[in-house]
Amino acid sequence: MDFAYSERVRALQARLLAFMDEHIYPSEPQFFAEVEANRRRGNPWQPTRVVEDLKAKARAAELWNLWLPESPQGAGLTNHEYAPLCEIMGRSHIAPEVFNCSAPDTGNMEVLVRYGTAEHKQRWLEPLLAGEIRSAFAMTEPAVASSDATNIEARITRDGDHYVINGRKWWTSGAGDPRCRILIFMGKTAPDAADRHRQQSMILVPMDTPGVKVLRHLTVFGYDDAPHGHSEVDFANVRVPATNLLLGEGRGFEIAQGRLGPGRIHHCMRILGEAERSLEAMCRRATSRVAFGRPLAEQGVWRERIANARIMLDQARLLVLHAAWKMDVAGNKAAQKEIAMIKVVVPNAGCQVIDWAIQLFGAAGIADDFGLAYAYAKTRTLRIADGPDEVHRNAIAKAEIGATPSRREH
Repeated sequence: MDFAYSERVRALQARLLAFMDEHIYPSEPQFFAEVEANRRRGNPWQPTRVVEDLKAKARAAELWNLWLPESPQGAGLTNHEYAPLCEIMGRSHIAPEVFNCSAPDTGNMEVLVRYGTAEHKQRWLEPLLAGEIRSAFAMTEPAVASSDATNIEARITRDGDHYVINGRKWWTSGAGDPRCRILIFMGKTAPDAADRHRQQSMILVPMDTPGVKVLRHLTVFGYDDAPHGHSEVDFANVRVPATNLLLGEGRGFEIAQGRLGPGRIHHCMRILGEAERSLEAMCRRATSRVAFGRPLAEQGVWRERIANARIMLDQARLLVLHAAWKMDVAGNKAAQKEIAMIKVVVPNAGCQVIDWAIQLFGAAGIADDFGLAYAYAKTRTLRIADGPDEVHRNAIAKAEIGATPSRREH
């Protein structure tokens, strides 16, 4: 395993860092001000001018679709090569979208690249790659424990040349965005199949299809995350062409594994960027604030926490790079255990580092002035999103037990 970055990656890092300094960080206050102005006018669910302008700059700088390895419209980077770039983007709430590298679009585009037909790619993938539309992913349901995806109750029923879809989903990220034109829906086509992992399928559902109704926008620790957001969506007798089914009936779990592996590692990469920025803020605050006659940076408790934060983030990063390497050399399926490990380690490490930063900032840390409260809300959510810690720990344990020799040790 060689984790050294290639000359190309180092050059992209330098260009990306320069773009962040010149364009992204200075634009963050403008973004939040624009969203708040839209909110006061009664509708925060609309694209911001600042992000659209930045997207044009990113495309002009050829910093676009960096995540995509399997398309001429992407950068052709491996997971290991993309990791440090995704971490840089994770330092800002707005950066991933600016570079067309944000969830759930990246995962949905990967599904279309791998499993979509030529028609799917022309109609949906190309405008997504161009940043002209956005997408959503409808899997989680409010009525069941969705940590076990075999519990899904939504139905996808064949009716001649169409499928009829019924069900209710929530935490459908991006469904409230007016640019969202397509979502990928997971439901059961064969609810009575003996193999519980062959009951589910995935299908493309245009957002303007009759019967698709966004019921409400959900908040995360009080944040609505407009204009992107997370929605509860009802599907009532939604009819779509049978050709919208992805890969075939009963292939939903197969697609999910292909989609969620890269999605999970991207989340972990972005968390590292957010936690690094929080640690930097923590260090600056520690040197500038005096309590009980000494700067906080000279007090043992804060030196210990800063040191532990550095150790935790470097450990987490190495684990992410190892998972990325294994995905590259052995494939997503072979790297399932490593992906599960980082999905546990990184959000927990990020939460701890950001929590320490909040504690050092004191009352200022729980306000919105320094972005730490929002950073914590996003990071804490990722201990649940894309599978809770408990599910991943269970998968890790099963893999470890299965790999242990059964012979008696002497």
